[in-house]
Amino acid sequence: MICGSMFSGKTEELIRRLRRAVIARQTVEIFKPLTDKRYADEDVVSHDANRLSCTPVSSAMNILLLFQGAQVIGLDEAQFFDEDVVYVCRELANKGVRVIVAGLDMDYMGRPFGYMPSLMAIADDVQKVHAICQNCGAEALFSHRITSGSNLIHLGEKDHYIPLCRSCFSKANFAP
Repeated sequence: MICGSMFSGKTEELIRRLRRAVIARQTVEIFKPLTDKRYADEDVVSHDANRLSCTPVSSAMNILLLFQGAQVIGLDEAQFFDEDVVYVCRELANKGVRVIVAGLDMDYMGRPFGYMPSLMAIADDVQKVHAICQNCGAEALFSHRITSGSNLIHLGEKDHYIPLCRSCFSKANFAP
């Protein structure tokens, strides 16, 4: 499990681990939610433009339907998957598949995002990565939305979100 705020390198780390699996001659399959079309329809792409081909799916259960016996499965943007993502990851792991999941641990309001807490609970290992606070340069834990709107899911990049540390996030969201 790789989790953290936006711009923390989650997808970059996922791609790195999956490329290492390929170097080790392991079979790899990669999935992402169909809704994630920020950079490419059928690629997992990091902010640094590193990419790997993937299969976009409309629901987590489709991963089990499309699974072709790979030794390693990668899931990007896991916070956008439906509730079945926990079952799917557990099912694959119990069959001996190495499952590597990347996603936002918190939403733009600093609350646990989607089924990420459940995925972290069942993970063998959790790595929390950090961005750099755009205000003060400290380690950033939060994805702060800088555009208006109250929809929980709002796909965007640096024009919509910035990473903030706890202190700057608190000042931006809870200041009188």
